[in-house]
Amino acid sequence: MPPRPALNRDPATRAWAPAPRLLALRGKLLPLAGLYLVQGLPYGLQSGLLPVLLRARGLSLTRVGLAKALYAPWLFKLVWAPLVDTRGSPRAWLTLSTAALGLVCGLLASHPPAAAGQAGLPVTVAGLLLLLNLAAAVQDVALDMLAVRLLEPAELGPGNTVQVVAYKLGAVLAGGGLLAIVPTLSWPLLFLLLAATYWLAAALTWVAPALRQLPTPLPSEHPRHTLHLGQDLLAVPGTLWTVGFVLTYKLGEQGTSGLFPLLLLDCGISTPELGLWNGVGAVACSIAGSSLGGALLARRRQPLPLLKSALQFRLGGLACQTAMLFHLDSPGASLAPSTVLRGAALLSLCLQHFLGGLVTTTTFTLMMHCSQLAPSALQQATHYSLLATLELLGKLLMGTLAGALADNLGPRLCFSVFLALSAAPMLYLGLAPNTLA
Repeated sequence: MPPRPALNRDPATRAWAPAPRLLALRGKLLPLAGLYLVQGLPYGLQSGLLPVLLRARGLSLTRVGLAKALYAPWLFKLVWAPLVDTRGSPRAWLTLSTAALGLVCGLLASHPPAAAGQAGLPVTVAGLLLLLNLAAAVQDVALDMLAVRLLEPAELGPGNTVQVVAYKLGAVLAGGGLLAIVPTLSWPLLFLLLAATYWLAAALTWVAPALRQLPTPLPSEHPRHTLHLGQDLLAVPGTLWTVGFVLTYKLGEQGTSGLFPLLLLDCGISTPELGLWNGVGAVACSIAGSSLGGALLARRRQPLPLLKSALQFRLGGLACQTAMLFHLDSPGASLAPSTVLRGAALLSLCLQHFLGGLVTTTTFTLMMHCSQLAPSALQQATHYSLLATLELLGKLLMGTLAGALADNLGPRLCFSVFLALSAAPMLYLGLAPNTLA
């Protein structure tokens, strides 16, 4: 039997002790896990907590949807990515951006939205949330750069797993977790708690041994012109098809996942219960779906066939959810406790997040495969950042407009449109170039 490569035999204790390589990997993954965890907090706050709170205060679906326009700084990551990549160290950028997140949360604690009445989100709060997203987007660039420089090729698998799981855990803590306790937690106390978390993370980032050992990169003397770089990125085989896919594959899912919980709230589901199912339960299922996708891909399953199957299952789940919506929109429909319809509606949230996690993981693998066709390591990193930004643009576009569509078209027609948008990517897969097969 071959010896275990990852463990050393300790003759003093007669037990298996972790090898130095495992200890070194643990020293890298622990700070990454903590940073990705706090990076997921703003997303969970604005995607899970804020829409429910605004809807509970009587805002229209259009106003609730428009609040997602505050994600706009994430669309401009490529603007400051070269600066973060060539000036200063990842440790400095991460410490400053994380501390800035704590400062913004401290300011938000002193501006509860209730002080502005029921008309909408106060301008001051909206501005601070915009700054929160700006700091989080800068942190995202620095954190991805840190992961690329910190992890060796053999460590990318565990590193990416930590990234996905920790980020989603942060999102569920700030979304569903806070929704469950928000009746007993005031707005100022909530954001003071978040501020303390960010400041603690910033301090730990500054003193983390694995981060202190990273060298500071030298600035590039001959930066590539932006126009020429963009032309080179689009010339990579399979890029144009991948751009079209990542812009559209989440449109229908994003619309239903953003509106269906709010419609359940209108039908009588309580805020804590919705936070539990749409927050904790849904994100746990999303992590399970992402893990299943990673496991299937690790068994050398090709992304395109797996993606086709996942999209088919997702379309079936959305069809069932749309049928429930049609029933709930009819006179006399009820979501009373202990009814089958209530349980089915809540379980459908978890099912869709499970299938969404599977689809997302497979799509990001396809994006990475496309980026690896770029001729140089620098272009591969920039190419992947471009695809990730466009993927976010597609989700943000539908998340912002979904409320207005529901208010103007009505829930039934609106969800029918979402169902058609979810079927379109299945047809688009048939046009995939051979370079991505």
